Amino acid sequence: MQYLWAFIIGGAICVLGQILMDKFKLTPAKILVSFVVAGVVLFAFNLYQPLRDFAGAGASVPILGFGAAIAQGTERAVAENGALGILTGGLIGSAAGIAAAMIASYILSLFTKSKDK
Repeated sequence: MQYLWAFIIGGAICVLGQILMDKFKLTPAKILVSFVVAGVVLFAFNLYQPLRDFAGAGASVPILGFGAAIAQGTERAVAENGALGILTGGLIGSAAGIAAAMIASYILSLFTKSKDK
């Protein structure tokens, strides 16, 4: 059942992004920024964790999870380091995801050849 809810919630987030592109003619960059900010806002109002507990990877893998990870890292760093945590917390909170994406991108680039468009 957990897989089903992850699929439904993750799919609903993607459908929302597609609707924003089709109906409101928003660019993918604007949607990306909007979803990151939405993740931060959901975390700030303590709404993200219940959504993540319910939907699992369906809520944590999409870009909302990245925004929440930044907010959570910043909150933790401010508690530990004071005002300096405002500058360092977002990077610490999202470092694992960024590193994983970079490593996976590099490995995949070894098996492909870039082409001019």
